Amino acid sequence: MIEQKSKRAFYAPLFALWTALGSIAMMFGALTSAYLVRQAAGNWLEFRIPDVFYYSTGIILFSSLTLHGSYWAFRNGKETLYKALLPLSLILGIMFIVMQYQGWNALYSIGVVLDGNPGGSFFYVISGIHAAHVIGGLFALTVAVAHAFTLTYKVTEKRRRRFQLVLHYWHFVDFLWLYLFLFLLIQ
Repeated sequence: MIEQKSKRAFYAPLFALWTALGSIAMMFGALTSAYLVRQAAGNWLEFRIPDVFYYSTGIILFSSLTLHGSYWAFRNGKETLYKALLPLSLILGIMFIVMQYQGWNALYSIGVVLDGNPGGSFFYVISGIHAAHVIGGLFALTVAVAHAFTLTYKVTEKRRRRFQLVLHYWHFVDFLWLYLFLFLLIQ
């Protein structure tokens, strides 16, 4: 009975997270669909995506690897590696946001403005809403880093589950960006 209650206690937050992730995926599906419909209507600005967006894509994908490595180290009793990779993941996430901002500035400098042509507007809106979700993930990573350095290292089921929720969310926003970037690149 206690074990079953414990499993439900884990699956409820995981189910809630995946329900939220499904909603987020649907929102971005709607945005990319609207992008295609509006693009087909004509009057569409074609522009080269600044290089900084390519670099930021590599950074966010690398952050997924470091966070997954930190989770693996946490589960396998490798405290030093866990405590090295977790803050690195946070730093890489912050670097992603900074590079997105630099990319938006680069777009602006070539005449692609938010309130101009729909082609540019869609790029800003899609990348900006994604950045807002990454910032939410950065808050979760910040809490995970605070726990790593303020709580005594101990692998418990509760801590593992909490870390796993952060990991799921972070992987989701990382691969969501990969999808969005490739979508924007080939359109």
